[in-house]
Amino acid sequence: MKPASFEYFCPKDLSEVLLLMDKYGSRARLLAGGQSLVPLMNFRLSRPDFLVDLNGISELSFIQNKSRYIEIGAMTRARTIENNHLVQQHVPLLYKATTQIAHLPIRSRGTIGGSLANADPAAEYPAVALALDMEFVVKNLRGERRIKAKDFFLDSLTTTLEPNELLAKIIVPKVTKGKGFAFIEISRRRGDFAIAGVAVQVTLSGQKVKTVSLAFFGVGSVPMRLIAAERVILRDGINDKAIKAAANVVEDEIDPISDFHATADYRRRLAGVITIRALKQAALSARNES
Repeated sequence: MKPASFEYFCPKDLSEVLLLMDKYGSRARLLAGGQSLVPLMNFRLSRPDFLVDLNGISELSFIQNKSRYIEIGAMTRARTIENNHLVQQHVPLLYKATTQIAHLPIRSRGTIGGSLANADPAAEYPAVALALDMEFVVKNLRGERRIKAKDFFLDSLTTTLEPNELLAKIIVPKVTKGKGFAFIEISRRRGDFAIAGVAVQVTLSGQKVKTVSLAFFGVGSVPMRLIAAERVILRDGINDKAIKAAANVVEDEIDPISDFHATADYRRRLAGVITIRALKQAALSARNES
């Protein structure tokens, strides 16, 4: 298959990108790593009139250390994130999730901003963004705004980005002492999109749970944070009874679909199983950190 005809732009700086997006809006698509967009265009499921290539915009590729968070440029490759010592040290959940993305050639081309803006509900980065309470800085010709991860994802492949906006950078809070994490995804083959997956981060103070986040992917039309299940853990602690109760809440709350990979019932049951595994792993990780 070949894509429908389009006009190609290769801007040299961010201001030129924003001018193009302001001019063409919804008729244009931004090309980052191309790991999702190019296949869609080849199958003619996406038919932009204009393609704006971001690969020449060096100012969108960076990882910067700040006092309480890390800033990551939207065009930063997954492979760069995987190999970065700041990410490994300060945001281990993001590091772990990155290692699970597809295969090495995909991680070498795919970008964090492209994955987040694409908003595939079975992708790793959107769920991790929810678990870590990331913030996204988006820009257009008239300025910028910040969007919390919990407000960014609207539906499958749909976000709050306006047609003339660009996701420029991601703000990732650093972990603090006593935080533990776990990342589990189940797929038919290594590198496939997840049938079900979960990203967990907890903070312990002694035996008390101070914070917990449970973010799921592959089990609905959007990545989802299960607040009701988190409340069970915050109220009752991380013990076998509470973990089982939280898993039951997860199974009740999610609304998975059936497809040729798995039935909805299988995904629901699988989500409960990985909730139990992930919470136990995250608790052990937090105790080791403490």
